[in-house]
Amino acid sequence: MIHATEMASSGVSTELCDPATISSRVFEKDKRPVILFDGVCNMCNNAVNLALDWDKDGKLRFSALQSNVGRALLQVNGRKADDISSIVLVTSDGAYIKSDAILKITEELTPFSMLPLKPAVVLSRLVVPKFLRDVIYDNVADNRYSIMGKRNECRLDSDGAFQDRFVDDAIA
Repeated sequence: MIHATEMASSGVSTELCDPATISSRVFEKDKRPVILFDGVCNMCNNAVNLALDWDKDGKLRFSALQSNVGRALLQVNGRKADDISSIVLVTSDGAYIKSDAILKITEELTPFSMLPLKPAVVLSRLVVPKFLRDVIYDNVADNRYSIMGKRNECRLDSDGAFQDRFVDDAIA
């Protein structure tokens, strides 16, 4: 585990040299989308656990927003490197943020045998205006630490069970 308070002092760079190069490395050999999540948020980490459980085929990868890879992908997609205000789903073609990211992730992960969530996702995109979805998203995101708390360290796959699912920060 990387302690969030130690990231800058432990050799994890706080300045990114070339975010475009890092982004191209992320998608060079592996085209799977990357979910950027708040690595110290308990709600976000629980969501990652759920995604890992539901994504048996390994369609998605993960990286903490606070990591060098996460910071670079944010910058390449027009966001500040230190912006941890939203979950972001990054593809080789661009990024989804806030409610659009949640809906796209839900659409990707919903097993067919489960509740009919895919049609619900499509319907919610059509029926609920984006600004309203994002207001709801922002309300939850702004209160995520008070709802479920936070930890002092970013999540890593310490036992290697999902090694191919977490983007290696060494490529940054």
